Amino acid sequence: MKLPVIFILLTVMIDAMGIGLIVPVMPDLIQEVQGMGLGTAALWGGVLSTTFAAMQFLFGPLLGALSDRYGRRPILLVSLVVLALDYLVMAVAGTIWLLFLGRIVGGITAATQSTANAYMADISKPEQKAANFGLIGAAFGIGFVLGPAMGGFLAEYGTRAPFYAAAGLAAANAVFGYIVLKETVDDRIRRPFAWSRANPFGLFKHLGKLPGLGPLLLVFFIYQIAFIVYPAIWAYYTAERFDWSPGMVGLSLSLFGISMAVVQGGLIRPMLRIFGERGAVVYGHIADVAVFLLIGFVSSGTWLLILTPLAALPAVITPALQSIMSQAVGDDEQGELQGALVSIAALAMIVSPLLMTSVFYTFTTPETGVYLPGAPFLLAAVLMAVALMVFVRKAGTTASHNVSGSTAP
Repeated sequence: MKLPVIFILLTVMIDAMGIGLIVPVMPDLIQEVQGMGLGTAALWGGVLSTTFAAMQFLFGPLLGALSDRYGRRPILLVSLVVLALDYLVMAVAGTIWLLFLGRIVGGITAATQSTANAYMADISKPEQKAANFGLIGAAFGIGFVLGPAMGGFLAEYGTRAPFYAAAGLAAANAVFGYIVLKETVDDRIRRPFAWSRANPFGLFKHLGKLPGLGPLLLVFFIYQIAFIVYPAIWAYYTAERFDWSPGMVGLSLSLFGISMAVVQGGLIRPMLRIFGERGAVVYGHIADVAVFLLIGFVSSGTWLLILTPLAALPAVITPALQSIMSQAVGDDEQGELQGALVSIAALAMIVSPLLMTSVFYTFTTPETGVYLPGAPFLLAAVLMAVALMVFVRKAGTTASHNVSGSTAP
């Protein structure tokens, strides 16, 4: 594997690790700087998480547009340096407002995933894009597993230790990228910067006018809302339904993350050969509907644990869908597209937890009269079915024309 590709994968993995590293200590850190109880800390934790996602939503298109104009290399390297400094600021923060500022800056720099995806699109042939986007998904999955584990270990050395570790990882990767990363944007694909398309609203309007791309973006948004049921509800659902301990919840999430990495990093290639890109999207949605229905109604914690790695098999959806969309836009719009996808994912991260936790509350409170803690997963199954219908009816035909060498299921 070439060194620039290793750098891109490390960038995505460190982004995921950086988030996971600080999760175990955030409740204690917020209480430490606020001097209040856990309930207040939880409220502030929600504010910080929402702020982080909101910054990704707003700035994903901006970083993508800047990378189309000035190149992937400077955007990635500057973002990593700023991210390292941001973690250092949070490590010494003595007030909640400094943590709040840190999450603002962190959300902006975390939008670098759009630039990383654009770089991967630049260096990939059309038939390689889905598999290479899968590598990025695998790197994120590995970071998702390693981050919380390392954060929990480092927390033994104090609430600030994980932030110093995250800063060190980001800085080291910036140095590595400075040495090995080559620029992929040349005058052939360089595009003038325009503020009208450097914000999510203007960019969505522009991309929505491209043939067949609007429905694909809608499919991606619905899919993200449904998929976020896992981080939003899993801990609450398993504790309510099966009385799982935090340790068991962490084990199951690690198992899920490892399974996602295996699917997106390895199994996706033979699956693409069998189904093609369009077929992989269709298969993934059908499989997700089945998995969410099973999770919603499963009556045994043992069976749920057995089902967990199988729930990762539909993970081919994201890289296959990204590849189809990447081939639907010009080489000079890859950064814009990936920025739009980061914004859409961030918007889903804001909407989905509120939706899923509300449904969970409704179907677990005695006043409702219907006890169904798996209701959020049943809602996710419905959303997946809706996304599949949109893809097949409105996006499928266009997508099949845009993708060379893919076969329908």
